[in-house]
Amino acid sequence: MADPKGFMKTTERELPARRPVSVRLMDWKEVYEAGDSAVLKRQAGRCMDCGVPFCHQGCPLGNLIPEWNDLTHRGEGHAAIERLHATNNFPEFTGRLCPAPCESACVLGINQPAVTIKQVEVSIIDQAFDNGWVTPHLPGRLTGKTIAVVGSGPAGLAAAQQLTRAGHTVAVFERDDRIGGLLRYGIPDFKMEKRHIEGRLAQMSAEGTRFRPGVNIGVDISWAELRRRYDAVVVATGAMVPRDLSIPGRDLPGVHFAMEYLVQANRVGAGDAVPDQISAAGKHVVVLGGGDTGADCIGTAHRQGAASVTNLAIGKQPGLTRPSHQPWPMDPLLFEVQSAHEEGGTREYLASTVEFLADEAGALRAVRVAETEFVDGRRVPRSGTEREIPADLVLLALGFTGPEQEHLAPQLELGFDERGNAERGADYQTSHEGVFVAGDAGRGQSLIVWAIAEGRAAASAVDRYLEGETLLPSPVKPTDRGFSL
Repeated sequence: MADPKGFMKTTERELPARRPVSVRLMDWKEVYEAGDSAVLKRQAGRCMDCGVPFCHQGCPLGNLIPEWNDLTHRGEGHAAIERLHATNNFPEFTGRLCPAPCESACVLGINQPAVTIKQVEVSIIDQAFDNGWVTPHLPGRLTGKTIAVVGSGPAGLAAAQQLTRAGHTVAVFERDDRIGGLLRYGIPDFKMEKRHIEGRLAQMSAEGTRFRPGVNIGVDISWAELRRRYDAVVVATGAMVPRDLSIPGRDLPGVHFAMEYLVQANRVGAGDAVPDQISAAGKHVVVLGGGDTGADCIGTAHRQGAASVTNLAIGKQPGLTRPSHQPWPMDPLLFEVQSAHEEGGTREYLASTVEFLADEAGALRAVRVAETEFVDGRRVPRSGTEREIPADLVLLALGFTGPEQEHLAPQLELGFDERGNAERGADYQTSHEGVFVAGDAGRGQSLIVWAIAEGRAAASAVDRYLEGETLLPSPVKPTDRGFSL
């Protein structure tokens, strides 16, 4: 513990400033300005090195948070990245994209604002890349075993890196033209610039991981054929089936799933030509869904020059403080103002979407909404409260219902549970021997930190399956859900 009185001397959280709205709306760069090293050390010094560090349990990866907080406070950046990498393959991703359940579990958070764990984390890895400390970790021996990882999101990449370092020959298959999954095409650059993906992929390539973009397993190569070619297969395809809204007018032009919109915007940002791109330029945009994907749509619409942006959520507005049924150290549902929300637009809660309305030419012109009321535990539109909101573009950001089953089910005969997720055992293995499932494909839509944790754990299970034993860490079980009461 570098500063035993740090949490007493510094009682407030200090975070880097976000760039002015008027400036950042002119580009797609990350919204945060460079942090001050003195502030960072001061914030890291607030960590109390608790006897029971609940932040370990708040993080599915079991990150050694007090250790690298202490090292950051001491200015020992090289040692800090070694401790951070000991549990987390990709802190440059989690430090930008994870909602930080570790901070909700911070013991200091009982009576003070929590330690800025996420900011310390991202500063450690950024410093490491800047100083050339992120180098390949080559395996000591090659096993001769081959593994196919299908899907190149955080779960697939984590599994691939762990298995490559264990000495296996790993190929990562991705149906898109670039590696990265939703990290690549689902996350706007203003939240995470793609150079961070490229830096990590360069390390993985140097370690020996092989990448196969543009290959759609189930179409270009059947799942059964893939299983015959490789000693083991890891399914890390994510939960990509979007939740729809079956109401009148759903088929009108101008009503799109959020991912259709975000993927196209990211492709344009990468320099691709996208014919008939879905654009918010000059349009009245309505985003349905109050989560992270909805916020990504809002920020993208602002940068494209939307005439207006309205965000509708069917539920109640979360509170500013912990609700009584989500006490410390649980990760509470709180009202959040993300960078996209600062940039303009309107947020409305208890708004039930009733119908999409067309003009005389058949084009989308408005959304009819009503107040939400709760009847027998169901959220339904309140009769007599209907009104119209002008809309030229509606984006459905209502979450996801599970993995795509079209080819998995018939070609591998995989089972799926009542939530639509691929069935698997305690060792991440499916009923098809040698086929494992990691990440959202088996757990449902979740956080990036859970995806990486599952990728690491599934890699451990695959290594044990192939070698009879393993030294790879297994931070979580398929049934783990975090803190619960």
